[in-house]
Amino acid sequence: MTVTAQETRKLNPLVEISHLKQYFPIKGGIFGQTINYVKAVDDISFTIYEGETLSIVGESGCGKSTTGRAILRLDEPTAGEIHFRQKDVLALGRSELRKLRKEMQVIFQDPFASLNPRQTVRQILGEALAVQNVIPRDKRPERIKELLAGVGLRPDHIDRYPHEFSGGQRQRIGIARALAVEPKLIVCDEAVSALDVSIQAQVLNLLKHLQSEYKLTYLFISHDLGVVRHISDRVAVMYLGKIVEIAEKTKLFENPQHPYTKALLSSIPAPGGAVKKERILLTGDVPSPINPPQGCRFHTRCPQAAERCKHQEPALRRLGEDHQAACHLLDAR
Repeated sequence: MTVTAQETRKLNPLVEISHLKQYFPIKGGIFGQTINYVKAVDDISFTIYEGETLSIVGESGCGKSTTGRAILRLDEPTAGEIHFRQKDVLALGRSELRKLRKEMQVIFQDPFASLNPRQTVRQILGEALAVQNVIPRDKRPERIKELLAGVGLRPDHIDRYPHEFSGGQRQRIGIARALAVEPKLIVCDEAVSALDVSIQAQVLNLLKHLQSEYKLTYLFISHDLGVVRHISDRVAVMYLGKIVEIAEKTKLFENPQHPYTKALLSSIPAPGGAVKKERILLTGDVPSPINPPQGCRFHTRCPQAAERCKHQEPALRRLGEDHQAACHLLDAR
């Protein structure tokens, strides 16, 4: 029996997130007591399969970047479980976590801010190799040149500083730094949003090539649906700290089920000559994550909201193979 790539992924979950919460305390009063919380991520569960690209999309402030940081424990989650290759990430001590970070890396949005301006490329990449002790010291210079070649940079770039490169080149250095320790998972946090459109395409194609060559798994965080459509295998849509829909890419773009997903997709500009979709305009502002609405969090802006939506929170329900959505409107189907 032939096993498809999609079936193979399902047999090999790399990261499993269960009931993840990330609350940030708000301090106030004379003694700086906690008076409330920003509920940036509020009880989400999903799986990232080995070798795939799972994208998280949503408006600014929906919690997508916070989710990536929590998985890497750059921020300590408030509650929930994170398992990487069946290892409990939240139970690891400092030394064990440092070893695990060899397998879990990140590419940040701003390539200039994420690189030390006082270090050359040789020092930036050499430091990553030294911290994790990936290869012997005498072999590191050659490895650095291999990494530069792998991301499309020349050997003579090795002794230049970050300010001597363009934005796209700096992001390639950031990618090389992530690759240096031979990770299994890379969190791409708005990795191309700061780049020009033409450079975005080059970096996206580079990421896809590297994924194939090194058997990488990506958690790709973005607000750009065009970019997400190009690089993803599956897509999770977040709204105000919750996942409202998650599906295989083609199913989500061609047959969205949640009203919020439909509104997002209707905002994608139609290519020249194509039939323009009807634009779904959402009224009102996104509610505060400090005091999110009861019931469905989207009901204050949803054009199809019913009385039930104001009081009862919908759970993610399975709509078929590789498709889940959280909406009371789906109960009648």
